[in-house]
Amino acid sequence: MTDEKPRDDSAIRRLNPLYVISAIEAAFRDRYPTVVIPLRTQIATNDGVVLIMPCYDPTRNTLGMKLVTVLNHPARPEDRVQATYLLLDPASGQPRLEIPASYLTDLRTAATSAVATKYLARDDAKTLGIFGTGREARAHLKVVSLVRNFTRILVTGSTSDKSKRFAEEMAKELNVAVEAVDARTCASISDVICTCTTSSQPLFDGLLLKPGTHLNVIGAFQPHTREVDDVTVRRSLVVAETYDAVFAEAGDILIPLNQSLITRDHVRADLHELLSGKKTVRSSRQDITLFKSVGSALEDLATAELVLKP
Repeated sequence: MTDEKPRDDSAIRRLNPLYVISAIEAAFRDRYPTVVIPLRTQIATNDGVVLIMPCYDPTRNTLGMKLVTVLNHPARPEDRVQATYLLLDPASGQPRLEIPASYLTDLRTAATSAVATKYLARDDAKTLGIFGTGREARAHLKVVSLVRNFTRILVTGSTSDKSKRFAEEMAKELNVAVEAVDARTCASISDVICTCTTSSQPLFDGLLLKPGTHLNVIGAFQPHTREVDDVTVRRSLVVAETYDAVFAEAGDILIPLNQSLITRDHVRADLHELLSGKKTVRSSRQDITLFKSVGSALEDLATAELVLKP
């Protein structure tokens, strides 16, 4: 690595999302067994929550840490998540890379969902459904589309006006057809669903899901919040980003687990087991699969490393 210290996120924004997908796929497949990823620290504040997310790879001798603030009531919706990333020299403790990391978070989260979609969604998936109209929804629409040939994109926001505005913006930006629909339509028609919201309550009735659907559930990251209901979880073959984080933070899983509606064994695999071939999850075209993500510091490290790559 060099001693370059970018002060804005332009270097991250120049990254090819396909490279980020590949880096995260390789990280979970090959590096995950040896990296050190402490369970992230959550500190409740008067205005939201602060997350501290370190990761150390002893094989590559790379060390990184992300500091994230999630605001309950930001002045603008796009300001809800603010992050800073430090890529450190383990020998000296000095920063090798220091950048605002809100876009890094958007990109690496969507790229991880793309990896899960690559391995779990049916090859013939044609309709992508996005719940949410914020930064993560935008990133998921762009990045998850890289791993399947979607011919139809549906979006559902918290209001019909937000849905229509977001659909128009994304259609113009990407030169593709994007339709604003209600939650029932999005849940029942989509082959791949990405829930990218700040909702603390389920977004749709799990009975609406058609056989063969794949879901990336990424919005809720606290034990008392969730985006999908008990029915959705019980109908799905669930893959965790990591077992430790999901069983500590993911209300989508913890709420039905604590109500004895599922057991821990309902989570069939973690992302490493899926990518390394240690476990097979989808065995039928009719299976409903669900990837539950709360965010991993390994994703941040793998993405930040690309910035300083020659």
